[in-house]
Amino acid sequence: MDLIKFVEKEFAAGKEHAQFGAGDTVTVSYKIKEGNKERIQNFRGVVIQLSGSGNTKTFTVRKMSGNIGVERIFPIASPFIESIEVNKRGKVRRKRIFYLRERTGKKARIKERKM
Repeated sequence: MDLIKFVEKEFAAGKEHAQFGAGDTVTVSYKIKEGNKERIQNFRGVVIQLSGSGNTKTFTVRKMSGNIGVERIFPIASPFIESIEVNKRGKVRRKRIFYLRERTGKKARIKERKM
């Protein structure tokens, strides 16, 4: 067995999160440390990409804050992620939906996947 994979398996975080993909609207509850206090901040937006595999898997969430687009990359195995909640399932045909960056208003909407 490869030594790197062995070490990754040993230090793997045991948290299980909801299954989600590109186009889904998620709320990520993230722990933030300010001085000696800790609080949880929610970041709600659309998942525009998933990349990596195993312990190094990351996902990018994009939200609109006023008229400005804000993107944040979260590692799935991060100990600071309290929970990931899927709010809506999106119907997209791609795995990386970077075309949302150029679109605003009604053009930036993603159809909801019927379950």
